[in-house]
Amino acid sequence: MTEERTAADFAREFYPFLYDEGPGRPEAVLAEVRRSTLQKCQEVVALRRQVLERHASDLVRAAEAMAGTFRRGATLLAFGNGGSATDAQDIAVDFLSPPIPGRPSLPALSLTNDIAVVTALGNDVGFPTVFARQVMALGRRGDIALAISTSGNSPNVLEALEAARRAGMLTVAIVGYDGGRVAGSGLADHLFVVPSTYIPRIQEVQATIYHTLWDLVHRVLALWGDVEEAQA
Repeated sequence: MTEERTAADFAREFYPFLYDEGPGRPEAVLAEVRRSTLQKCQEVVALRRQVLERHASDLVRAAEAMAGTFRRGATLLAFGNGGSATDAQDIAVDFLSPPIPGRPSLPALSLTNDIAVVTALGNDVGFPTVFARQVMALGRRGDIALAISTSGNSPNVLEALEAARRAGMLTVAIVGYDGGRVAGSGLADHLFVVPSTYIPRIQEVQATIYHTLWDLVHRVLALWGDVEEAQA
């Protein structure tokens, strides 16, 4: 049986120089911090490049599809668990309150925001329903369902994508590992897979993907000359 890992085990893996035997000089510790930081940066840059090479055209196609739905009055519904819940909130905020001056606000909602709804559904119906029930209540044909999952196997993400597909929504999924059950389900009209098993790197690159989608959507709307219509 695999021994359960502790917080100290993870800390030792991330920052081994703090656990080396012996006194260690400050300059040696700082040098190791620098090396470790550069290594992490190199890893995420390499993974971003790999994802870009795989999904560059997919990003453009997804952005065009999303821009088209926003043009017709769509709302984006984003959802995910844990760190992916935070990412869902981030993308919703970026669409609602663009960080770049002059870009229009576009309708978006994170389904992780209402803790009363999430806990009521989780307690009374079951946690796999916490996003699907909201999609059924709030989503309309032509809206956007944007799912974020590191594993691609979260039951509540899959149920929400199923509900979105039944409602006639545009479905976008950003997942890690090999795509998991989300990739195998065929429920995503636009699927982005970050091919890694290391969650910190997966989440960093997932953030790059959805920020790129956000930027491309605005660029497409600007090219179409529909900024005013999208903002109205």
